[in-house]
Amino acid sequence: MTEILCRTKDLKITFPHRLGDFTAVHGFDMEVRRGEIVGLIGESGAGKSTIGNAIMGLLSHPGKVSGGRIDLEGENLIDLSDAAMARLRGRRIGMIFQDPMTSLNPLMTVGDQLAESIALLRDLPMSEARKMAADRLDGVGIPDAASRMGQYPHEFSGGMRQRVVIALAMAGDPDLLIADEPTTALDVSVQKQVLDLIRSICVERSLGVILVTHDMGVIAETADRVYVMRHGKLVETGPTAQVIHTPTEQYTQDLIAAIPSIERREDRFRNPAQKTGEIDQWLLQGHKDESSGDYVTASALTKDFATRKKSFWGKAGTFRAVDIPGLSIKRGEVLGLVGESGSGKSTLGRMMTGLVLPTSGNVRYDDHGPLADVRSRARRKALRRDVQVVFQDPYSSLNGRMRVDHILAEPIRFHGLAARSDIPRLVGALLERVGLPAAAGRKFPHQFSGGQRQRICIARALSVRPRFLLCDEPTSALDVSIQADMLALLMELRRSLGLTMLFVSHDLAVVRQVSDRVAVMKQGKIVECREAEALYDSPENDYTRMLLATAPRATGH
Repeated sequence: MTEILCRTKDLKITFPHRLGDFTAVHGFDMEVRRGEIVGLIGESGAGKSTIGNAIMGLLSHPGKVSGGRIDLEGENLIDLSDAAMARLRGRRIGMIFQDPMTSLNPLMTVGDQLAESIALLRDLPMSEARKMAADRLDGVGIPDAASRMGQYPHEFSGGMRQRVVIALAMAGDPDLLIADEPTTALDVSVQKQVLDLIRSICVERSLGVILVTHDMGVIAETADRVYVMRHGKLVETGPTAQVIHTPTEQYTQDLIAAIPSIERREDRFRNPAQKTGEIDQWLLQGHKDESSGDYVTASALTKDFATRKKSFWGKAGTFRAVDIPGLSIKRGEVLGLVGESGSGKSTLGRMMTGLVLPTSGNVRYDDHGPLADVRSRARRKALRRDVQVVFQDPYSSLNGRMRVDHILAEPIRFHGLAARSDIPRLVGALLERVGLPAAAGRKFPHQFSGGQRQRICIARALSVRPRFLLCDEPTSALDVSIQADMLALLMELRRSLGLTMLFVSHDLAVVRQVSDRVAVMKQGKIVECREAEALYDSPENDYTRMLLATAPRATGH
């Protein structure tokens, strides 16, 4: 049997607090062997990232290991001094962090950052380190690595930045690699490339890898064994295929059951239980019986962005981010919009709602006419009521200095939708409509989980009685069970209130569950737009087929 590289035994991690110690990890046992990838999975707050940070000696203050052992080839890391741990980081243990943009110094070129790390970890002169840095960038799949050494992180795509972070983590040839949510914000094709790269490095260099994630599809495609965590405790462990196909614990079964399928539509999303209340009567006020025609139509739509000048005297060029001849969304329809990062889908969505002005072309709403003609204050105000957005990051979408009840009351007051005395009651009813208690209005955004904050964002969008919602990656950062709840909520609201939606996402399984039609974007153009079931079952475009083929599936290797 392959030797055990890293082992945690009865690991306990606590965070002291004035009201009493909080135990984040309770007696956790794990083994990692050379040449294998061990998956560590669980919902937010399960303690999985805390374990990775503890192994690296990077627990945030005042967190501490209060019991148990962390052994690296028989040496207890807990007994080491800070200086000894600093010597291990990079040389024996490497880490890939979740957000590559915050892991890289924006003021240094990629080549300088990598060369500096190699020179420090290997005690080499910078000239040799730079040569090795170029080889390492080439080894992780950066095209034309030598010339891209002089570029800055913002000049790389998300997938390329993650490859740079992997090269940095491997700069000292560590024995153990910890990958903390390395694919969360990546589209399916780039995600597959990054996971394939991690697996190939693991096999070629006989590394031990701990893959921390909340995505069961990523675990199924990549990990050899899996540890399932909940509330800081180990729930279930075993070979990946065994845990996924024949889970023994109810929590694991529920976690797997919550994963949306890319193979078929599921009734729990398409036909959720109808939940109407008194607030729905208020939300539907002013909504007339409407035709079944197109609600919003885009015609000959383009968007150009200026590019950097190649020299001081040169002229700035333009980059065409969106170029579509036409696109329409019917009343009451959910149109899914998918594509890789940089395909233009978010830009198109924002042009459709008037948040971004097109370079040419037109967007027309049935109730308001062309957006370019909506100039008067009254018409703009009416349009803003009817068209609302649910953004990807709920935390940055909410004012952290305002209580939730004030956040929801503000748009009601601004649009004059209710008497001042009725607003507190309506705010409480809106919160209950999206699955939160009315008392939640007295709290601030930071006092909620990510899923709860997204519910607050949905309540805020509903507060002006809209007819159209742009949902821009609304579930990408959520755990699978919370994601399932969020999708069911959106679909139930769509049915109850007759909402029209544009649902932008890179998660193909999610899009299949919620969409009536799906449009696929590549390099600013729509390459295929059809009924959802027909597109998924028999895609006509090669690019669509590639996206579907590379999407992770929770079915094992």
